[in-house]
Amino acid sequence: MALIAPRVAGALPAEDAGKLQQALDGGTDITVFVDGTVHRLPPQARDAVVDLLSRFSRGESVTVSSVEELLTTSQAAELAGISHTYLRNMTDRGEIPVEYRGTHRRIRLAAIMAWLEGQRKKEAAAERAAEADTDRSHNGGGGKAKIGGKPGRK
Repeated sequence: MALIAPRVAGALPAEDAGKLQQALDGGTDITVFVDGTVHRLPPQARDAVVDLLSRFSRGESVTVSSVEELLTTSQAAELAGISHTYLRNMTDRGEIPVEYRGTHRRIRLAAIMAWLEGQRKKEAAAERAAEADTDRSHNGGGGKAKIGGKPGRK
């Protein structure tokens, strides 16, 4: 994992930390105001904010950073449900971007997720095409149904 642009915030003064601790005790509803607009946080964001605020309430200094996860070829292949050899071949062809750490290949989680989404879209399109072909075959090949014998004969 690679840390991106860390930001360090010093500990809160004891009085502020105590007030924050009281506010957090027993509370799970975290509401954020941005430019006067109320935003209710989804559970994952709420948990991260509560953890951050709890650390401040205990008088701790905190470092906040984004993490962009880099996977080994084995981890990425397992996530994608393919062999690591097939994955390495795709990176060699440039189908999935790869970074090197020394001689070791690393693949961004976002790159694997994008590839998986592309595969899902291709599969969905193939299923729709197969359904359309099935519908046409059940309707006599997609053309107008022929009724009767040869034209001109009665």
